[in-house]
Amino acid sequence: MSDFDPLAGLHKGQVLPLQRDVEAISIPFGKSVTLTEDSEVSVMQAKGSSVSVGHEGRLYLIEGSNLDALGLEALPRPTLAEDASEAQIEQFVWDQLRTCFDPEIPVNIVDLGLVYGCRIERLISGERIVTIRMTLTAPGCGMGDVIAADARNKILGAPQIRQVHTEIVFDPPWSREMMSDEAKLELGMF
Repeated sequence: MSDFDPLAGLHKGQVLPLQRDVEAISIPFGKSVTLTEDSEVSVMQAKGSSVSVGHEGRLYLIEGSNLDALGLEALPRPTLAEDASEAQIEQFVWDQLRTCFDPEIPVNIVDLGLVYGCRIERLISGERIVTIRMTLTAPGCGMGDVIAADARNKILGAPQIRQVHTEIVFDPPWSREMMSDEAKLELGMF
């Protein structure tokens, strides 16, 4: 993995004109919309491989593959060497989950305590199926499908992984106690 961070130069409140029409996801509804070229957006959060932006009083998520619309380098899909060991595959899965963020919260879904479990099953063909059990901070959160799709897309970059299933559950219900100490510190909850 590279240490290059295309989001490093972005800061909250920075206003950028869109370089092209771009598909974005409305927050918190999770619906795809098109923001048009030359529209100005304001950076709200730049974490993982996506940017949350404000436009005309609404919040949107622009994913890493579309960062060129913000004048940044688009991010390729994460990948893994074909001869990776089982431990490297598992580490890859967890590393990718740590790049997934709720667009409104500056903490990854693992440290936020949203990932309840991850199981990797090996098929006879040698390919793997990953099953992730996760929850949301609130049952009515419209971003659940977006966060799950982000995790799936990133994990599917490994050639050894054939499918990723995300199961969103609400038992046990999420609570602040599930957050890592680092997440609590980041959010000022100590």
